[in-house]
Order: sequence, then structure tokens, then C-alpha cells
Amino acid sequence: MIVRWSLAELPALLAELGLERPLLVASERWTSLDVPRVANWSEVPSERIEVPLKADSLLAVGGGSAIDTAKLASSKTGLPVVSVPTTYSGAEWTPTFGVRMADRRMVGGGSGAILAGIAYDVVLTLDLPPDVTVGTAMNALAHCAEALYVRGRSDAADERALHGARLIAAALPVSDRELLLRGAAAAGEALALAGLGLAHAMAQALGGRYGLPHGAMNALCLPPGLRFAEQDAPQAVERFRAVADAEALAALGGFGRLRDFGVPEEDLPVVAEAAAGRPGNRNMPRPATPGEVLTLLQLIY
Repeated sequence: MIVRWSLAELPALLAELGLERPLLVASERWTSLDVPRVANWSEVPSERIEVPLKADSLLAVGGGSAIDTAKLASSKTGLPVVSVPTTYSGAEWTPTFGVRMADRRMVGGGSGAILAGIAYDVVLTLDLPPDVTVGTAMNALAHCAEALYVRGRSDAADERALHGARLIAAALPVSDRELLLRGAAAAGEALALAGLGLAHAMAQALGGRYGLPHGAMNALCLPPGLRFAEQDAPQAVERFRAVADAEALAALGGFGRLRDFGVPEEDLPVVAEAAAGRPGNRNMPRPATPGEVLTLLQLIY
């Protein structure tokens, strides 16, 4: 993966990869950016993206929804993806993706995207509203936490995870966007090396069923996810808590509880069953049962 730290370096990054004709995948907000493209796809998220024959690559500008839409297209066409993230989602680091309709409800998922490069630029994050800032930063922080205790963990992932967690914990309370972006990049590397855990499984089940923001769901689900992980990986959770207080950082977003997002209490058993079956839960040292997940969801309801 080629990583650059300025949008001004994007043309050189594309040239280094031998790419000349990207399809720009971005919401209307970002289509006015002065970036190379042969055409635009502005329905984000989208399960029906079409790539013109003249395109030789996909250029995703935006958050996780835009990047996942581009990765879906990459998996279908074999074209490489270059990402320009505008949030802290970390989607630019993994070949997996969720397939969402325009109303954000999940209708599937997959893998096989070809990742080629990333161009980070802090200027693109300056206008993020507070809830999106905290939510997507908590998503990144969850990448750090889970990388320390999931089955796919490694020393290399641990190093990236702890580095990212330190940066995010220091930057989020003061909205230092440069540090947040660098922390999210390290978190994305940890995610790519180790994979997801139970907190993400719960957040994905909730977001996919109700079209809720993935960042906000991670902010709510990380504390109970850590509580469960602590039973089987206490030292890993202790290492994480030594550098970041997930509960205090999540509180900065003012997200409240699941009931505040319109999640019906009677649906929790179905959500728990879905979360228990997701890859993130299966990647835990001991996967949670649906009953255990239900108990965790009730803690934040």
C-alpha cells in the first residue's frame, strides 16, 4: 500500500501506480474537488455502482460508505482502489466491505477489493461535525482495542494499535485533527493486520439492520465489548486501558443509548443473534453466545 499525506500528492501517487483514468466515487459534496477522474459516481452508499469501460481504477473520496462502494466495484471489476479518506473510519485499509443501499441499510458484504493507495489530507476533515468526528474516531479506537485481543493479533498489530490508541486518546478531547488522522491511519493498519472483534460485530449488526451511523454504534458498543474481552484477555484489555479511556472518549459524542436511536427493545434478541454470527465475534478468543451478546446490548439500551 502506498500512503501519502497530502491531496497535492494524489496525481503523483496515481502516476506511481500507473493509473490515469479513475472513476471518482464520492458524494456530491466532494465531486467539486480538483482530482483526476474520467467520470463521477455520486450515489453513496450504493449497491448498484456501475464502472465505465474507460476507467482504469476507482478513486474513493469520503468516509466508509464511499470507500466501501468503491471496494464493491473493485471486487466486481478487478480495478484497483485509491482512497482519500475524509473521516477516521479506516475502511481504506481492508479489502472487505459492506454493501448498503442509499438509506444505509445493509444488504450484503464481501471481500476481494484491490487496494493500491491512500492519500490522507487533514484539510478534508476540518468541517466534520462533532458527532461524526467522535463517532468515526471511536470506530478507529475500536480497531485499536480489538487488534490487541482478537485471534488474528500479532506483535506488529499490537504496535500499530497501541500507537493509534495513544494518538486518538490525546487528540480527540482537544479535536487535534492532524493527530486524529494519524491515529486513525495507525488504527487502520492494526485492523488490516489483526481483524475485527465483538464490538464491531454488534455495531455492524445494529447499523446494518437500522441504517444507523457506524461510528456512533461503535462508540456505544466498544465499552461492553471491552468488558466481554476482559474475561478471556485481561492483559490485552489492560494494555489498551492504560492508554485510552473508551467510556470517557465515547461520552464526548453525547450519543446516549440505543433507545435514543429508535432501536426497539424487543428486537435486541434478533440483533444479538446476528452479531454473534458475524466474523468479528468469531475472531474473539472465545466467541460470545447470542445470550451473552444480548446481555451486552441490554447494558447500553
